Amino acid sequence: MYFIFVIGFAMMSLHPVSLGIAFLGAVSYSICLNGRRALYQNLRYMLPVVILTALINPVFSHQGVTILRYLPSGNPLTLESILYGIAAAVMLVTVLCWFSSFNRIMTSDKMIYLFGRLAPYLSIVLSMTLKFLPEFTARIRQVYQAQKAAGCVMSGKYFKRLRTGMRVISSAATWALERAVITGDSMKSRGYGLKGRTAYSLFHFRKSDGCCLVVILAAGSFVAAGMIRGVIDWQYYPDITGNGSDGMGTAVFAGYLLLVSLPCVMHLYQAIRERKKR
Repeated sequence: MYFIFVIGFAMMSLHPVSLGIAFLGAVSYSICLNGRRALYQNLRYMLPVVILTALINPVFSHQGVTILRYLPSGNPLTLESILYGIAAAVMLVTVLCWFSSFNRIMTSDKMIYLFGRLAPYLSIVLSMTLKFLPEFTARIRQVYQAQKAAGCVMSGKYFKRLRTGMRVISSAATWALERAVITGDSMKSRGYGLKGRTAYSLFHFRKSDGCCLVVILAAGSFVAAGMIRGVIDWQYYPDITGNGSDGMGTAVFAGYLLLVSLPCVMHLYQAIRERKKR
């Protein structure tokens, strides 16, 4: 429920204040989970996409009333298009950070625990999908190192490098398909999905989980109601106008800040408790 709220809100609102709140919350939680080094690695891949998003929109969009200059193509470069490109880039980074945290939190065993009884085949597909990308990337590195140690051409002419790359991708894809088939057969042989089958789990729903769920539902519902009613609407075209400067808008922003900061607060609280125990 938490990730449904925060990812949905990050994609729904382009208000500068909500974008800033979502961005800070997503980056802070990513640092709590993965550390600063992992965040730098993610931003290294995100940065080119962000730059392209922020630059392409002003070039191809001629909407807006504040014309800064004219491009060689004759299209006007407007302030509104530049700001919209920056907002779209911030939204993209925010969503990617939230999905990175989702992949770290929602492990395959948790997905099976949540959906194993309701939709057993869907849960196994989701768990395999979540594990697919990191395992496939690690497998590509292993095959690449093996090909390099065997003396295959890793540099030089373009077609030779392309042939080597295709060999690496083909080997990794074959391994992934075989792994999926073996996993499915293994789960089927264990009776997974059969009626009446029980499963051991380490997870238990406690009172603290119930309190946390109530806070998430209350804050998320309040922010969703504010967005639906247009309390924090914001538009860039044809001119920059929006809501959110009144008391109701401030309340919605406060609820949004509470929602995005909740996991960081819980993470810091748990770290302080563990330090005191030591």
